Amino acid sequence: MPEKKEKLFILDTNVILHDSACITKFKNYDIIIPITVLEELDRFKKGHDTLNYHAREFLRKFDSLSGDKMFEDGVEISPDQGKIFIRLDQKFHSDLQFNFSTAAPDHHILNIAYHSSKENQDKEVILVTKDVNLRMKAKAIGLLARDYTSDHVKDISKLYTGYRIQENVSQQIINKLYKRPFEIDASMVDFDRELIPNEYLIMRNGKQSVLAQFDPFKLKIKKVDKMFAHGIAPRNAEQTFALNALTNNKIKLVTLTGKAGTGKTLLALAAALENKKHYRQIFMARPLVPLSNKDMGFLPGDVGEKLDPYMQPLFDNLGVIRNKYLGSNTKQSETKSLLEQEKLIIAPLAYIRGRSLVNVFFIVDEAQNLTPHEIKTVITRAGEGTKLVFTGDIFQIDHPYLDTYSNGLTNLIDKMQGQKIYTHINLEKGERSELADVASDLL
Repeated sequence: MPEKKEKLFILDTNVILHDSACITKFKNYDIIIPITVLEELDRFKKGHDTLNYHAREFLRKFDSLSGDKMFEDGVEISPDQGKIFIRLDQKFHSDLQFNFSTAAPDHHILNIAYHSSKENQDKEVILVTKDVNLRMKAKAIGLLARDYTSDHVKDISKLYTGYRIQENVSQQIINKLYKRPFEIDASMVDFDRELIPNEYLIMRNGKQSVLAQFDPFKLKIKKVDKMFAHGIAPRNAEQTFALNALTNNKIKLVTLTGKAGTGKTLLALAAALENKKHYRQIFMARPLVPLSNKDMGFLPGDVGEKLDPYMQPLFDNLGVIRNKYLGSNTKQSETKSLLEQEKLIIAPLAYIRGRSLVNVFFIVDEAQNLTPHEIKTVITRAGEGTKLVFTGDIFQIDHPYLDTYSNGLTNLIDKMQGQKIYTHINLEKGERSELADVASDLL
């Protein structure tokens, strides 16, 4: 059996901007930071976005480690970890100079990685980048390249769905749930695996079925009834579960996933409006992910006009609810009044920064485009009485450096499963139209 080689990692800028603590995640292996990476981080250190935060945090950490030998012998990251080195730019290797432009910062990082691999033949030199294109270029020249996977969910097929179907439940149990007090002890049902706090159940025996939920506070299985929320009625069991969770004040954090047309955002907004008396404000926000990875500054118009394309889907959901009350001037004016008095705020997620999240029903749409750190930042700012709802489709990522395994929403579902104040529902059935369902599945 061949002896295992030592590893040497070269980090791209986007890895640091994704996780400022990344240098602590490589065990006892050595790390090289190309000087080009430091130059790029310098451009990101000013500002209030998450990228700016990570740039500043990394540079502070780096400064605390740095010493006279950083360029030659490296500096120990910690007693049980490897060393970190800075590598200055080098003349483009002859194997690269005819295919890669020297004007691109990525190519300078690639060049450092290639030189390092030639100089360290006894080691497995790996370029770590979240840029798929740069990984492909590295592989084209025979260089090992990997995505940064320390925060990846390993097995997406086992991701928690929030509910299960329990077959062969006795008629007696189902009858009990249909009678007051509409609950039974969880021990009365023989489940094949342990119940998860706030897990929903479709319990059936072939002839009859009942929708239920496991209450972790009372250790009871409680019947779940179909309900209306501000004119919106659930059309299937999953939506019934979602509305139940969204209107349950004991549950402080809810995640809803599903493809387009499953009703995630509409249900969240309807529940917020239905329960508005319990909250000081309703916030609806979504991250700005510019189209084609272009900065939004390229769009024509003022700030409001630039933001309209991003925010319009949220206003569309509000329009669906308002249309339920076309014959009611009171309900129509009530929604308008909520917007005017800023009791209902629809804005980009970045514009929420600095606001007090106390006693707020806070909905974050398209949460699959957030990093794990960004989602953590939102949750840790939640004050007393606040309910947080994250909605999104983990298979529809618009962020250039995130995927199904690494986005913040997937990470949140994986980490929060089993908490008493958390519920997740994966909505599978589309309810827009037959055409929309077919297109979502096939195209």
